[in-house]
Amino acid sequence: MKTNLLEGKVAVVTGGSRGIGACISRVLAAQGATVAALYATGREPAEAVVGQITNAGGRGRAFQCDVRDSKAVTAVLAEVKSAFGRIDGLINNAVAGRQNVGFDEATWTDYTDMFDFGCKAVVNTVKAVRPIMKDGGGGRIVNIVTEIWNLAPGQWTTYLAGKGAMVGVSRSLAVELGPDNITVNMVAPGWMVTENVDTASEGSKGFAAGLPLRRHGSADEIGHACVFFLSGLASYVTGAYLPVTGGRITQMGA
Repeated sequence: MKTNLLEGKVAVVTGGSRGIGACISRVLAAQGATVAALYATGREPAEAVVGQITNAGGRGRAFQCDVRDSKAVTAVLAEVKSAFGRIDGLINNAVAGRQNVGFDEATWTDYTDMFDFGCKAVVNTVKAVRPIMKDGGGGRIVNIVTEIWNLAPGQWTTYLAGKGAMVGVSRSLAVELGPDNITVNMVAPGWMVTENVDTASEGSKGFAAGLPLRRHGSADEIGHACVFFLSGLASYVTGAYLPVTGGRITQMGA
């Protein structure tokens, strides 16, 4: 049954043109949101996602922005507000750099790249969107973290440096922005299926078989979690950490 949980809302998705971000953009639009899909490089994939949204009867537009640049972020979010009249939701999803790398091989640049997206980009986008949301009576922020925060495997110190910062910042911002009726929540994806995942490979099938739900998750299911947090259904939820992993997560630290 089709629903429109986000009808009349405007949502910004960083990294909204590829992988999980593209799925989030399409799912939000399918629920009635007008989507501003932010991308750093590669206009064609961003325009393709917007084309898919509009062809399905939704509303969206691509905006170029390096979310690590505070002035660029402030300018583009002002442009989004000018184009659509408001900003109700922000999804911090953008990430780039070497994520899965051994500690001895990792360089300091690898760590700063992850920190730039896990912390600096979040600070930039929230600082820019907070006054817009406050003037509009409130808003919803969702930060895309990771199940690895709980699982803590080896070879992922660079990625965890950034995502760990994102978790900490999110929890503190939930307290600080609450009086403005701005909620801050986290979605932690597992290994989700995007266009780059071969679900027919033996490794992929073995991974899925080991999950409690016995299947891979679609990246659209990350979008569904974002819809919940952006909708009125989650109006009294803030500071939450929601694993979307098919049950693959340790409970310590959740």
